Amino acid sequence: MGVTTSKPDQKSLSYRIRDELKQDILQGVLLPGTQLRQESLAKRFNSSRIPVREALRQLEVEGLVKSKLNRGAIVSTPNLNDVCDLLEIRIALECRAAKLAVPNMTSEDIARLTEILNAYSLAKTPAECAENNRQFHLALCLPANNKQLTALIKQYCMSTSSPYANFHLDMTTATDIEAVHQDHYAILDACKARDVEAVVTILENHIKATKLCLLKFQQCV
Repeated sequence: MGVTTSKPDQKSLSYRIRDELKQDILQGVLLPGTQLRQESLAKRFNSSRIPVREALRQLEVEGLVKSKLNRGAIVSTPNLNDVCDLLEIRIALECRAAKLAVPNMTSEDIARLTEILNAYSLAKTPAECAENNRQFHLALCLPANNKQLTALIKQYCMSTSSPYANFHLDMTTATDIEAVHQDHYAILDACKARDVEAVVTILENHIKATKLCLLKFQQCV
């Protein structure tokens, strides 16, 4: 009796397609305005158009993709007001996660944060800086050991520190990279000291500074 090889589950395939496209958008591989052709994507992912269509629908719900008449799906252009609103959500979620995380941090967690900041120091492009920034904030929150909180942070927070969110401007003009890096080391030092209040305070001011820079940019355009 022969063994039947089942096709990949359409739902799980659509999630994989969504996640890969989302990463490409957030990292600036797919720039705002890029047309997302279902036929081409189906070939890329070796699938039918059905999971591709579902993945694009999910990305549209997240605001990363927009349907255009006669053009199909395209990568959305980020709205600075929306990014600023998300930064306020970041303050609430990340500060709560940090408050829970710092008392749980192990030497391995501190080593991971240090490793990311070392990579940040060697970054040569805004995209590399943004990716290290995202990784640092996520690593800071993970020891909270709260899966739902982490999922919310990934959904609402990580995109605001990506090349996608900074599409309108060179990141070097949006934020002072050196000042951002100093904040990160201050957060790391406070984590080493297990000073929860200091971590939360620095983190909140750090995110507020990002919002202020974006608002200043908006007033200049």
